[in-house]
Amino acid sequence: MTVIVLTNCPVGLRGFLTRWLLEISAGVFIGNPSARIRDVLWDEVQQYAGQGRALLAHTTNNEQGFTFRTHEHSWLPIDHEGLTLIRRPNAEATPRKDSDGPKPGWSKASKRRRFGRT
Repeated sequence: MTVIVLTNCPVGLRGFLTRWLLEISAGVFIGNPSARIRDVLWDEVQQYAGQGRALLAHTTNNEQGFTFRTHEHSWLPIDHEGLTLIRRPNAEATPRKDSDGPKPGWSKASKRRRFGRT
């Protein structure tokens, strides 16, 4: 079983994938191609994804029963003692939207509660 998920990719790439896989939702493709065809499809996805992101998950003979690959994705697969896990970006490294202070229009009580001021 093979699943490919595309985000913000060209429509032509989606049309290309429908030759071998079934699109069950917008940008989500599923099918059972051979390993050789799956690798060729993944190479095409990487080449034509543009600024989009892609994720490939497929069954394999390991302890988890599947593996996955990513393209231009902020969540990266890492190997941890034989298991493939996802490393998400550190949330504290990204600036908060309201780091400059409360938005205008908030009540004084809400501002105090939200930013810990008395």
